[in-house]
Amino acid sequence: MNVHDQGEGMFGRGVEQFNRGQFFEAHETWEEIWLAAAEPERTFLQGIIQVAAAFHHYQRGNRPGAQSLLEAGLNKLECFPPTHRGIRLDELRAAGKRWVAELAAGRSPGNEQFPHICPAPQS
Repeated sequence: MNVHDQGEGMFGRGVEQFNRGQFFEAHETWEEIWLAAAEPERTFLQGIIQVAAAFHHYQRGNRPGAQSLLEAGLNKLECFPPTHRGIRLDELRAAGKRWVAELAAGRSPGNEQFPHICPAPQS
């Protein structure tokens, strides 16, 4: 298995952790890939790491920190196509923007409303 394959496996593990609500663990998994990544993938990974960290902060009751990290992460993800690295990035961005709007309005989306990262259709 080459380094690229290991990164793909780790990325998938991070997606699984994210979808289980294990945002801190997803952040840690993706950070291992991020450390060795080159641009533009480095920016993508930093963005998705910040999104995961935002939801971890929300779980811990830090809504201002969650909003700030979510905005920063979404900003980094804006330059990527609707599907990237095998996921529906457009859906994650849309869900993140709904969360930012709710948090900015002083509302709490609630733990049952965490977004999931969905696989992109195979072409």
